[in-house]
Amino acid sequence: MKELMSPLIDRLIDLALEEDLGPGDITTRALIPPEMQGEAEIRAKEKLVVAGLPVAAQVFARLDPAIQFEPRVQEGGEVENGAVLAHLTGPVAPILTGERVALNFLQRLSGIATFTRKMVEAVLYFPVALVDTRKTTPGWRALEKYAVRLGGARNHRFGLYDGVLIKNNHLTAVGSITEAVRRARKHAPHTLKIEVEVTDLAGLEEALNIGADIIMLDNLDEATMARAADLTMGRALLEASGSMTLERLPQVAATRVNFISMGALTHCAPAVDIHLRLLKEDLGGGPGT
Repeated sequence: MKELMSPLIDRLIDLALEEDLGPGDITTRALIPPEMQGEAEIRAKEKLVVAGLPVAAQVFARLDPAIQFEPRVQEGGEVENGAVLAHLTGPVAPILTGERVALNFLQRLSGIATFTRKMVEAVLYFPVALVDTRKTTPGWRALEKYAVRLGGARNHRFGLYDGVLIKNNHLTAVGSITEAVRRARKHAPHTLKIEVEVTDLAGLEEALNIGADIIMLDNLDEATMARAADLTMGRALLEASGSMTLERLPQVAATRVNFISMGALTHCAPAVDIHLRLLKEDLGGGPGT
């Protein structure tokens, strides 16, 4: 969880607060005395996998360190509709000001974790790993990949700098799989594996012959993937990619590929429903008290 405490996440929170708050929360400023104290709860409004509580806590701390944020469930745990995710105490005004930004983080990240968990369960009994892609919201990659892990899947490369993945446009520019892998071997650190994308069995054979470490089977049908596994015989790891759906995942997993990459884990996951409610009966302070 250390990536959630990075300067990048601090900047993202600041940008989100700046976007929402602007020069000030005019509604809360007009209605809520600064001395008013109270309590609030964050609750799930549907069954979900929890992700983002540390980020939500940082949002409120950024507005007022006096707010006490107490998680009531485990990060990465599955909860039922109505579950209390966190309890807040402290000044009411900054709690209300930070409500939407905190919930935006929670709903988005918990949505990814919940969606991912469903996909992972579809291939649970196959010897295959489900992985994400770089199809993430700009600026949110560390958070979204964190949510994917909480959902039970694994991360593919984080960026262009930590993995060699030769794709179709690289091959068009270079001319062949063989030449592309040779150039990658010459320039990439020896600690990095070389992955190359292929679109047919001829490309698979060429990639195997040149010694690619991982071969991405791009948009192949299940029969061709199974044939690719037969031809590979463990000489390289196989990754299936393209047009993955919940219904198709078990069929692809049965072809004996090692990985299934699924961009939908991040770019198609719907936000889940979470809300914050002020506990009026616990309010104190303000005029006349």
